Amino acid sequence: MRYDFLYEVQNGIATLTFDRPEVMNALTFEIYAQLRDLFADLRSDDSVKVVVMTGSGDNFCSGGDVHAIIGELLKRDMKDHLLFTRMTGAVVQNMRLLDKPIIAALNGMTAGAGAVLALAADLRVASEKARFAFLFTKVGLTGADMGAGYLLPRIIGMGRAFELLLLGDTIDAATAERYGLVNRVTAHADLLPFAYEWAQRLAQGPTFALSMTKHMLNREIDMDLLAAIEAEAQAQALLLMGDDHRRFYEAFTQKTKPQFGGR
Repeated sequence: MRYDFLYEVQNGIATLTFDRPEVMNALTFEIYAQLRDLFADLRSDDSVKVVVMTGSGDNFCSGGDVHAIIGELLKRDMKDHLLFTRMTGAVVQNMRLLDKPIIAALNGMTAGAGAVLALAADLRVASEKARFAFLFTKVGLTGADMGAGYLLPRIIGMGRAFELLLLGDTIDAATAERYGLVNRVTAHADLLPFAYEWAQRLAQGPTFALSMTKHMLNREIDMDLLAAIEAEAQAQALLLMGDDHRRFYEAFTQKTKPQFGGR
């Protein structure tokens, strides 16, 4: 399929690169739809074990294109607006439903919808040059968009979420790391090598165990403790019977490195 972004798969790692550097990799209607469908299709694509998202040039993604989306939406009615916002939300929904790790390698400005796409990833690595802004209120919109009101407080806490979503201020990479918004900050030149190092570790790991871990983290966030403990007991009983766990034990007894098969 032809995409309006760069997409390639190598050694189990899919790399998705936003590729409109002349407009800070801003999103269009078409890109949103392609992302929604791609993340849905990846559920059944066995060639992909990990996804890395990044941006061309000096930016990750500046959000929706002002002219291609905002200008066009102002000509449309309420029904079309709702169709659009549901489509953008479906991108995040499909990212969270994907039972494979997603790493966001944030190489520059990460703003608006771009910041929410970063939130929807499982791991976030930022260049020292990265900046972050949830700009929605600055353009007269709610800061709770595409699931940001759900995801952001769970990642950085309610107080920080209010700060970023209400004020819409831009923060640098060091502040993002201090807030817990990103997992690591690297030198700019080291960003992709670091992201791929993590991606390779995950791709070579016990992928079924990783997918179950993501599934459980997604589900348990709204459970009470007793429900979470029981859910984990059932999930772990399943994994204890898995082939990868047996491979670990056999490798351990033979003092070799386990070769996981994802089962």
